[in-house]
Amino acid sequence: MNRTKPADTKLVICVWHPFTEWRPKALMAEAIGRRWPEMRVVHLTDYDQLPEELPDTDIFVGYSLRAKQLKDAKKLKWLHSTAAGVAQLMYPELRDSGILVTNPSGVFSVPMAEHTMGLLLALARNFPDSVRQQDRANWSQQELWDKPQHLAEVNGQVLLIVGYGSIGRELAKRAKAFEMRVWGVTRSGEGDGEHVERIFPASKLHEALPEADYVVIAAPETAETKHLIGAAELAKMRRGARLINVGRGSLLDEEALIRALESGTLGGAAIDVAQTEPLPGDSPLWKAPNLFITPHTSALSDRLWKRQTSLLVELLERWFDGRDMSNRVDLKRGY
Repeated sequence: MNRTKPADTKLVICVWHPFTEWRPKALMAEAIGRRWPEMRVVHLTDYDQLPEELPDTDIFVGYSLRAKQLKDAKKLKWLHSTAAGVAQLMYPELRDSGILVTNPSGVFSVPMAEHTMGLLLALARNFPDSVRQQDRANWSQQELWDKPQHLAEVNGQVLLIVGYGSIGRELAKRAKAFEMRVWGVTRSGEGDGEHVERIFPASKLHEALPEADYVVIAAPETAETKHLIGAAELAKMRRGARLINVGRGSLLDEEALIRALESGTLGGAAIDVAQTEPLPGDSPLWKAPNLFITPHTSALSDRLWKRQTSLLVELLERWFDGRDMSNRVDLKRGY
């Protein structure tokens, strides 16, 4: 791959999203400009001017670039996604282009692990119902205890993390501090075993599910992971177990989830992602029993764009030094 020198490089940052915090902050372009003042850095706050900027762009930083736009980006050598999920980029034209694709894997791991641990504890201690009763000014000690899902402890419980990557590892460290027993699931059955008792290959997911008290979905979104957890998997889970999805909405069969909650098969669930976002007001998920919903906030943090910027600067250092690039997306696997 022909790498550029800073003086010969044009880098374009361009993301527009209805949620303002997904839009890159000015500090990103400013930090790159300070480090490489000879580089041309263009920060676009919307897509209006992107067509005229693309033809001579060497490096593109953004969430999405469509096939039609890629055709105009004749000099593009490297695309860095500001989103960890890159399913929106996995079209044939990009996969066959020879363009390097990287993502910010690791940037979101700490806030997502903390958020997920919060969801897990909220389910164990039934914080959602406590808040609902507080809104009614009701001292609900007896009502909370009388629910089929008694207030529980998490120590000694088995936490199964489906998709044991950087988020899973950070979650495992925190769960271990609560003396939970942590198991992981990876595609190959291999991974960092420091904080887990066991790692299962994805092919043995059905063997692991019946033993778990808590199941967390944190796998990447690919064609193979659509409805990774569906009716068959939910039926394998221990009655009263809890399920948490912080991966992508497509990984969980939402209709099967609702049925499992309504029947009492699942003791509770929490989701931070949905198949359709924003979740429509008429979605049956809003009224599903014992379901705790957070609006895709697990990755958010007041440190987000400082971390994004630090990673991009590090990747640029590697690019210009001719070193191996970290955070590469495997275009065959899609993550």
